Amino acid sequence: MSTETGRESRRSGALVSVMRWMENLSDTQYAYLLLIPVFVLLGIVALYPLLRTFELSLFKLSADFSSTTFVGAGNYIELFTGEKNRFLPGGTTFLPDGFSMSAMLNSALVVTVIFAVVSVLFETLIGLGQALILDQDFYGRRWIRAAIIIPWAVPIVIQGMIFFLMFNANVGFLTPPLADLGLLAPTNTLNDTASATFIIIVADIWKTSAFMALLILAGLQSIDRGLYDVAKVAGATKWQQFKLITFPLILPTIGVAVLFRSVQAMRVYGIIDTVSSCTVVPSLSCMVVATFTTREGTSAAIAFVTAAIIGAVVMGLIVWQGEDAI
Repeated sequence: MSTETGRESRRSGALVSVMRWMENLSDTQYAYLLLIPVFVLLGIVALYPLLRTFELSLFKLSADFSSTTFVGAGNYIELFTGEKNRFLPGGTTFLPDGFSMSAMLNSALVVTVIFAVVSVLFETLIGLGQALILDQDFYGRRWIRAAIIIPWAVPIVIQGMIFFLMFNANVGFLTPPLADLGLLAPTNTLNDTASATFIIIVADIWKTSAFMALLILAGLQSIDRGLYDVAKVAGATKWQQFKLITFPLILPTIGVAVLFRSVQAMRVYGIIDTVSSCTVVPSLSCMVVATFTTREGTSAAIAFVTAAIIGAVVMGLIVWQGEDAI
């Protein structure tokens, strides 16, 4: 009996010591303590695969996949010097091999950057406009909000099929009017790199503007309405209210929304594969998928470079928004 009592006393004593130790932690130390499980999980699901990818990028597989050869930075050197271009699908290159429009649109890096910049820019502007409208009080607002969400809820495969059919040479109806405006090639539209890139950007804007609108709307809803009452009493116009109250207060929300969308846009693959093909519209993710089964080292090198670019974009946006933005 005394032995059991002693064991229980030691357990209680250890638990009390831990509780007292936690109580003496500062707020910052306690916050980091709570974040430890998140860091561990992040290391398992994100950091380890990234390190494993970097490790694979340092090797080259034999033709029969029976052995590997350590090449160090060889895969990266060949990638940036164009030596890997012959292993990429179609006429795809990693970096542009010239300054012509054709060379630029054959570069997976250039196409990915163009897609990310243009789509995120227009999604942010359209999403901001939608959010400003939905923030107003009018009849049927709930139904309009529900309708705006519909494109975002459409799966990528269905979205791609919709735009594929709209611009298909046999059944499509949007190619002729847009071709008359000079925006698309009049024939073989989905196999023309410039036209297919334009269509894919439009498809992404159509789908993801709702995502931006919802995030920005959440920021608008958090603004104290009393600020607008004070501004009205002071004689501020609608534009002055937006410039001095609305925009500064939702800017951190816009920064987070742009951050999320930029990361996703840099990994574009599904919409390209469903609307056109990776040989027509190259992207970094397309290159990773196309080379994975035959040249694992090349695929890993491209994937790691893509991750590094995404990391640089994320850090740049965080620095631009400031540490309090996220």
